[in-house]
Amino acid sequence: MFYHSLVSDWNNGNAHFLRGVVTELLNLGHKPLVYEPADGWSLENLKRNYGSTPLSEFRRYYHRLRSFPYKSEELDLDSILEDVDLVIVHEWNEPALIRRLGRHRLRSRRYKLLFHDTHHRAYSHPQEIGAFELENYDGVLAYGETIQRIYLEHGWNRRVWTWHEAADSNVFVPYNDVEKNGDVVWIGNWGDEERTREYIEFFLEPVRSLGLHAMAYGVRYPREGLRMLKQAGIEYGGWVANYKVPEVYSRYRLTLHIPRRPYVEALPGIPTIRPFEALACGIPLISSPWEDSEGLFSPGEDFLIARNGREMKEYVRLLLRRPEIGRRLSENGRRKILQRHTCAHRVQELLAIYEELGVPACSSGKQEKNGYRQLLKPVSNIRRKRNS
Repeated sequence: MFYHSLVSDWNNGNAHFLRGVVTELLNLGHKPLVYEPADGWSLENLKRNYGSTPLSEFRRYYHRLRSFPYKSEELDLDSILEDVDLVIVHEWNEPALIRRLGRHRLRSRRYKLLFHDTHHRAYSHPQEIGAFELENYDGVLAYGETIQRIYLEHGWNRRVWTWHEAADSNVFVPYNDVEKNGDVVWIGNWGDEERTREYIEFFLEPVRSLGLHAMAYGVRYPREGLRMLKQAGIEYGGWVANYKVPEVYSRYRLTLHIPRRPYVEALPGIPTIRPFEALACGIPLISSPWEDSEGLFSPGEDFLIARNGREMKEYVRLLLRRPEIGRRLSENGRRKILQRHTCAHRVQELLAIYEELGVPACSSGKQEKNGYRQLLKPVSNIRRKRNS
């Protein structure tokens, strides 16, 4: 598995899902090997801002997980890939490495090679994806059906599966009996100006007008963004390690989700990973508008969607005044996660995709033993859609 980073989640939401997937692969007896650049941007920023403490904490929280740092010029693919069955390459890698791995797969028939896309670049910068030579890959894992369709329409690869992100249910759990000391918490990075006006409408203004005790966590907030938080009376907590997020959620009465504009306007059906994790933690969630075109959740039952700032203000007031409504939402949301959207579910989907590529999944016996047979249904649905 070639990813930007396993150990650093500083502005690297992909680490959240990767950690959960690796954990579940280990639970099934597989031997996942994760390679990340030794001088990765996320890791370098984490060390520059917080030193080595987060790395020590990571090892305590994920004592079974490890990655292998590499320098591109010293990467010996023949040696690394000699005995592997499956290679997954995330889109946040150097283009040269993505092409190099594809060409290596073209020469070697020993393993299957998949490209994993968890970004809107296929829509916003298609020329970059087109330069990756993905025709040399055995297939693509796209984290939404709209991304899947873009790949097929451009002809970048003829085998594309939808593989949504999910919550690591080993980490994201409710912390019961914790005293609440705040009303609203927002956890998310600034967003490269892709949701600034939504941030103001759905978070800053409702909090300011209701006079709530609110907290914001995240990185890359510009000076103007920090000024706006202060004017709205919102505290800023900076970066928080993702494995500490359940503890943070437990101290607040509700949280918000504000998706970036490309996912709202052009890529419906992709909630990104934060709602999965929030619902897994059992905190009531209100989202700004996004279209759940793939039926991942049941809006109105699992969480609320506010169509505008006025509605967001009304919903926030409602959940604070009627906590029983929030409890009902959070119970439904957590149930939905445990039924359909954990990293264990996604690993079963991955094994089914691997089997579809023509190599029997060696853990098929474990799937039946652990009650996972029913989880293969989403992949069957994906297969029918792709072939139709």
